[in-house]
Amino acid sequence: MKKLILILILGFSLQAKEQTIAFAAGCFWGVEKHCEHIPGVLSATSGYAGGSYADPTYDTVLKHRFDNDTAKNFTETVQVVYDDTHVSTEQLIREFWELHDPTSGNRQGNDRGNNYRSALFYTTPEQKAIALRTRDVYQKLLTQAGYGKITTEIAPLKHFYPAEAYHQDYLQKHPNGYCPDHATGVRFSSDTIPKGDTIMPLGGKEIVVIDAEDCPFCARFKKDVTDGYHGDVPLRTAHKDRLKGFTIQTPLYATPTILFIEDGREVFAHRGYLSPKVFYQALGLFKLGQKSEAYRVAFAQGTDGRFCKQYDKFKNTSDGVFVDRLSGDVLFDTRDRFNSHSGWLSFYKAVDGSVIEKEDNRFGMHRVEVIARKSGAHLGHVFNDAPGGRRRFCINATVLDFVSRDTKKQ
Repeated sequence: MKKLILILILGFSLQAKEQTIAFAAGCFWGVEKHCEHIPGVLSATSGYAGGSYADPTYDTVLKHRFDNDTAKNFTETVQVVYDDTHVSTEQLIREFWELHDPTSGNRQGNDRGNNYRSALFYTTPEQKAIALRTRDVYQKLLTQAGYGKITTEIAPLKHFYPAEAYHQDYLQKHPNGYCPDHATGVRFSSDTIPKGDTIMPLGGKEIVVIDAEDCPFCARFKKDVTDGYHGDVPLRTAHKDRLKGFTIQTPLYATPTILFIEDGREVFAHRGYLSPKVFYQALGLFKLGQKSEAYRVAFAQGTDGRFCKQYDKFKNTSDGVFVDRLSGDVLFDTRDRFNSHSGWLSFYKAVDGSVIEKEDNRFGMHRVEVIARKSGAHLGHVFNDAPGGRRRFCINATVLDFVSRDTKKQ
């Protein structure tokens, strides 16, 4: 049995055929990341191809990027080695066309210069034939979608110079970055809107996260933020080509891009990964307003006035829980509330795992600050002066919402 398995493995490996092809589709960081995630791709290396001088470096390529004689300079290129028994040449080339805008000449998105020009460098006659045939098919699809003429250079791969070490796996080395996304949204299939239906504005405040497949920063933002988000400002994730009816000023060439939208119009946006702390501060600015009492309390360690309006609203609420106004996480329970006559909401304890306690020695006092674990919002302080020698969580009401046991938000 072992011999049979070995024969099958050896037979499979003998049939496997490695091929090399090279793609230039703007900044090589994003192209490299996309290609190395395709099953069947053995390696993807960032480098330079298509130029006419020796030993190019990143500095020399940038130096010549606005020269009139475009053909002399190198373009940022990714050399792909693949096993064509696992991924076909045609699939790779189709993904190359769909990955970027091949009609934009010497640029992709905000990256401008002949070093960002579109190019496909083949190593076999079959690759050349497939490149030309798929180019003609894709040109028809682009024309139907309102795009111009494809400017992609299709040429043999004569020389490939690997880029400097710091360019290799660049997106993995910079966890707070973003994935370039210059795709037109035009696909070889009849469906030009990938993965899902068109989304339209909900009205009011909402957050839309623009993402893309194989984007590590999108995956990290999803894991760190969106998967655990329970706030009442709706948050949706979508491909940029699914948006319809929105007024967006920020160019959507990067993923993730986090759009803060009100009534279909962008209020502000951020390109790239956001840590939970920064995301929730941005949400606070968006939802609460920078000049609001709630924002001052949450992010400037402020304090509500005694017996404030929100305190009066919450002090006698019936059975339920108090939640973070930003993350929606449950922080305190009415079963642990008591009247301290202090003018602030008072609780014997917080919900397990919901807050962080931190020493606060400001203003010449020694206190323990209470912070919402997920959003990082300042909530108040904890003291050891509750009845029976218990602890008193003295909490600002303006940073909370109340939810009754029947889940009706107040």
